[in-house]
Amino acid sequence: MKRWSAMAKTFTRIGKDIVMAVNDGGPNPDTNARLRAVIQNAKAANMPKENVERAIKKASDKDTANYKEVLFEGYAPHGIAIVVETATDNNNRTVANVRMIFNKYNGNFGTSGSVVFMFDRTCNFRIKTEDLKVDLEEFELELMDFEVEEVFKDEDGIVIYAPFEQFGAIQNYLEENKLEILSSGFERIPANTTKLNEEQQADVEKLLEKLEEDEDVQQVYHSLDH
Repeated sequence: MKRWSAMAKTFTRIGKDIVMAVNDGGPNPDTNARLRAVIQNAKAANMPKENVERAIKKASDKDTANYKEVLFEGYAPHGIAIVVETATDNNNRTVANVRMIFNKYNGNFGTSGSVVFMFDRTCNFRIKTEDLKVDLEEFELELMDFEVEEVFKDEDGIVIYAPFEQFGAIQNYLEENKLEILSSGFERIPANTTKLNEEQQADVEKLLEKLEEDEDVQQVYHSLDH
């Protein structure tokens, strides 16, 4: 059941990403780079093609709610910094829900800018290993112009990490060089993490879990050292 609920949450999140991408640059993935990226992520998450097409069609419909990306910040118990990314069609509802979760689970709902500076915003790409015709070191050198921070290989492909601002340039480079992008996205990586004992960690995880369950929440980032 937990797996199904996680999958449903992922599909909902990608559906909202599609709506925002279409609102941003139109329903044609050939001319909308942001939408192309979201469609790749939908494939990587095994989201059925008809779900993707339905979301694009729905987003083009003038009656569809327009989601706005809104960021919330605060602290969990034991001084753990949290950044919550939401996509909402009703900011008042989202603020109330997120604040209530922080309060109920002994956190502190922060003001804008209170913790976000503690996280580095990065972008990432995963590409097909078979597509790469040079070795990893050479590939990393080719990407130097994009200030790439890390390139490594895992069982699912080759992963690239770079500063957030380089997303569009790297996407163009990979597409022009016929390197298939399996998935891409953004992360907020804490500059420092805090290790807690088991009991303290459980306190924090209760809050994180409740935030992640909220329908308006897209991603939750924190400074807890697991």
